[in-house]
Amino acid sequence: MSFIAEYGFVLLVLACAFGFFMAWGVGANDVANAMGTSVGSRALTIKQAIIVAMVFEFCGAYLAGGEVTETIKNGIVDAEVISPDLMVLGMMSALLAAGTWLMIATMKGWPVSTTHSIIGAVIGFAAVGVSTDAVHWDAIGPIVASWVITPMLSGIVAFGLFMSVQKLIINTDDPFINAKRFVPLYMFLTGFMVALMTVTKGLKHVGLTLSDGQGILLAFAIGVLVMLAGIALLSRIKLDVEADRTFHYASVEKVFAVLMIFTACSMAFAHGANDVANAVGPLAAVVGVIQSGGAAEIAAKSAVPGWVLLLGAVGIVIGLATYGYKVIATIGKEITELTPSRGFAAELATATTVVGASAIGLPVSTTHTLVGAVLGIGIARGIGALNLGVVGSIFMSWLITLPAGAILSIIFFTILRAIFV
Repeated sequence: MSFIAEYGFVLLVLACAFGFFMAWGVGANDVANAMGTSVGSRALTIKQAIIVAMVFEFCGAYLAGGEVTETIKNGIVDAEVISPDLMVLGMMSALLAAGTWLMIATMKGWPVSTTHSIIGAVIGFAAVGVSTDAVHWDAIGPIVASWVITPMLSGIVAFGLFMSVQKLIINTDDPFINAKRFVPLYMFLTGFMVALMTVTKGLKHVGLTLSDGQGILLAFAIGVLVMLAGIALLSRIKLDVEADRTFHYASVEKVFAVLMIFTACSMAFAHGANDVANAVGPLAAVVGVIQSGGAAEIAAKSAVPGWVLLLGAVGIVIGLATYGYKVIATIGKEITELTPSRGFAAELATATTVVGASAIGLPVSTTHTLVGAVLGIGIARGIGALNLGVVGSIFMSWLITLPAGAILSIIFFTILRAIFV
């Protein structure tokens, strides 16, 4: 206990700094994933995307991100095996390691998983720094499986959505009229799926627990509201004969660009609600240990203090604003050429896959899911539409994310233990 009493304030300040650094990495790398398709399809400019993400990521993170991530706190490591002193230093090492890896990946323009970064870092300090018995190894299998399963599922859904757009709208005698007829249905689907993801995973964090039936009903109502708002906006879009001469589907893509605004806002809110926990989960664990003076109850599930969520939300926003454009460019422009009709399919496929995976308890990565969806769109257009060099470098960055987080965490844990213990 003397360790916590002696260094408590210094450790708290350092943990906040490392947590902010990790949140910056989430903003710079992961938030850019949610915005990449909107920018790449030219539905939003980079400046507009950053503003949308700032507002909705912040709201999602602060209002609906308030539960400590169980997987990070209790699912990966056994808190009863790790002493309070080592838990504090270990979680600080994990934050610093994951934040460092995200900074390296972002500078390279690689879209990597913040979830896998922090999980790899937590495994690293626990297995090497404490004991291999401190890690729940049986929890690692589903995480590795999700590397393959979620991009495939998302790619299949995106492929199907894009093909439905081709059949119902693009390859018809009057694509513009059909776009105005069917796009409201896609708007409903977008509102419904993303609302379902938010109410089932997010609203519990602010103390509002809904039954499955109530959640579906609320999501249905939100879907209808989104559809009605979309219909009102679509009524202003008129056929642009001049633009259609240059690009046959210019007017149709304007209709889909309206839809992309909704998907961008929804994705940003849901992402903020879910992925802020990657930064604030370990930080909240450290805060819990220090505030309790190292008491054993820190292993139990605890509410995240409001100021910790605020720190995470601000870090995410600053990360996106300062460095997010790198990964936005990779996702939105370099994998395959995106238009609003293609970008919408990628974003809706991502939301749908995350909802489905969450329902069966599969740990998922927004990054892997979205990249899989963009690949699905590319495949629907023919394999030649994909930039295979970029795809290869993304897959390599995925493979090394977990071990990179673990190795960096071990290094930082060794340094911190040498300084403080």
